[in-house]
Amino acid sequence: MSQAPADRYKIPKALWTAVERIGLSPAAVLRQARLPATLGTSEQAPITTAQYFTLWRAIDALKGDSALGIRLVEATDTAIHPPAMLAAFHASDYRDALHRIARFKRLCTPEQLHVAESPEGCTVTFDWIYSSETGPPITTDITFASLLELGRRGTGRRIEPLRLDLARPSDGCRYRQQYFGPIRYGAPRDAMILRREDLDRPFPGHNPELLAMLTPALTSALEELDARNSVETQVKIVVKRRLASGRPDLAEIARELGLSERTLQRRITASGTTFRQLTIDARQEQGRELLRNPSADIDEIAYLLGYQDSSSFYRAFRFWEGVTPARWRERERGLAGAEGALH
Repeated sequence: MSQAPADRYKIPKALWTAVERIGLSPAAVLRQARLPATLGTSEQAPITTAQYFTLWRAIDALKGDSALGIRLVEATDTAIHPPAMLAAFHASDYRDALHRIARFKRLCTPEQLHVAESPEGCTVTFDWIYSSETGPPITTDITFASLLELGRRGTGRRIEPLRLDLARPSDGCRYRQQYFGPIRYGAPRDAMILRREDLDRPFPGHNPELLAMLTPALTSALEELDARNSVETQVKIVVKRRLASGRPDLAEIARELGLSERTLQRRITASGTTFRQLTIDARQEQGRELLRNPSADIDEIAYLLGYQDSSSFYRAFRFWEGVTPARWRERERGLAGAEGALH
């Protein structure tokens, strides 16, 4: 069974186009984020989820506009969207468009989208595949604004959600409320609740011929990605998302992967490892990722990794890396600075 690609994503040209449109240069953003300058010169340059977060924090810090994420989405030309998003704009209706995005989004972004219908409405949520963090607030605004803009442009109507739930406290941004409508701050999770009747609204630009060309290629790419995902990678992704709520057990991981506990155990054994070792590996990888964020407090990181206290995290980390978390963070910062100075 082949190993899946590491936590790497290609920065789309559309992102740098949007950055320049708001008066920032890619070079200035990358300096602020302390990321290599080469990331701004190639569409093929990969970044990790942690770097993706750092990039958006830098953009947010340089502009200081709480509505920036929404403004960026509104100003983005549909024509420069990647194929997955382009296919959604030519869907038959808003429901079809959302499900196309949910199916293909992880091919071009580090997000996983969830669309759940109920008699009360349709709840849209998302999470980061390779991180237990919620991500910077600007990324949440961008995700929900992109999905709402998809519905508005696709139907030609000003669709307004029943409610937008945001886990963060209110920052007093009036533009966000003007754009989305009712917002509940301090909610248990980030979610956008849509009216079910809006899902049935047709897209006048529905193009079956274009979809017939785009869909097979996107489906093939998704199947190839799934084929490369080893059972080790799948388990670690789910474990990372559940670490903060305690030590995940095999049964709940199997349920989330849609497998029986016996089948998952058999596949893990066949891959030459154990569930315990995968849990340790996931915690170690997640620890490194969280420490690369300079604003993350070490005590908070210990909590996010499921440790009862920070001293337990310190002991485990010293065993993994041979140094304390603080010393490892200093060393990584020095390496990143040296790499940036070379470019």
